[in-house]
Amino acid sequence: MQEIHGEPSHQLATPEVDLHVTGRAGQMAPVVFHLPGRDVSPYSLSPWVPSEFPDQPALLSVLRGDFFCLPFGPQQDGPPHGDPANAAWSLEGSDERSLTLRQQAADSGASIEKILSVRPGHHAVYLEHRISGLAGDWSYGSHPILDASAAAPGSVRLSVSPFRWGSVYPGVFSDPDKGERQMLCAGARFDELTSVPLADGMGSADLTRFPHGGRADDLVMMVAEDPEPDRPFAWTAAVFGDFVWFCLKNPADFPATLFWLSDGGRDGAPWNGRHVGRIGLEEVCSHFSNDVDLSRQGLLAEDGIPTVRSFDPAEVVSLRLVQAVAEVPPNFGKVVSISPEGDGKVLLTGENGGTVECSVDWSHVL
Repeated sequence: MQEIHGEPSHQLATPEVDLHVTGRAGQMAPVVFHLPGRDVSPYSLSPWVPSEFPDQPALLSVLRGDFFCLPFGPQQDGPPHGDPANAAWSLEGSDERSLTLRQQAADSGASIEKILSVRPGHHAVYLEHRISGLAGDWSYGSHPILDASAAAPGSVRLSVSPFRWGSVYPGVFSDPDKGERQMLCAGARFDELTSVPLADGMGSADLTRFPHGGRADDLVMMVAEDPEPDRPFAWTAAVFGDFVWFCLKNPADFPATLFWLSDGGRDGAPWNGRHVGRIGLEEVCSHFSNDVDLSRQGLLAEDGIPTVRSFDPAEVVSLRLVQAVAEVPPNFGKVVSISPEGDGKVLLTGENGGTVECSVDWSHVL
């Protein structure tokens, strides 16, 4: 292990991808993708190091990149986002193209394997979490955070695959009594990311453009449409000018996507107004980021939206994602579709009609 941004971390280095994952909290960053002729590193490292906040949960003191949450959100008898996002992971095995870590979660009783792998010629990380020994109904999710802190206002373009339900967090997401601010209207429903109601009632925000520069932290949730033969997976994408980061998922495993738009809206520790231009593009089975007990109430059941999954301790559940990058041409704009292009490739289409084909084994998520 080596210390990366103040935290001991495991490394996986290949010609396509160089990634680190922390031994504590299992948080993956930095990740450097070696594109032809240059490197890109889209994941966030928090503007603090863990030693600055030893009394904070590891989730926050270590905060970086992507991590797995079980449950997703707070809980009565354990840390926020669960032991997987806070406690130690042991290295179970490694080879030239994969790392396998394991955790016996004390809060949920689950045994969890975290498998991070890469493939020759693919600028992608193939993620898998194998869960066994878990009983009952639980929320969960993957929590990638990208860094747009150096981007010009509105220059990062965000999008998701077609969704059938969208809403702003239904309550106070950023509490003004704690020195926090939000700009979106609590609980507002929307059909398009380009028109999400503002809290002051004076119009709407275009959430396809980030950073917004509003010194606010907000959360929205979109529930993916059911797959179709020509669209077997769902996706989330962020275009950073000349490259795109994207995630593929099976919506049966991760029904919803959360956008956590963190742009300096929190003044308390550890944020101290410094967490600026960060985007959480989170794939979840949860009721927003609420307490797992609230997710268990099935508040969206009438809309056919699951917010927990029932686990049988005798079964192994495999939850898989692909997170990848690709170069895009100038004026590509936001991604409007990602579709299979035969075996082992996907085709990304931008809003201005440009297309990019890249090597990704999309069947991994199915």
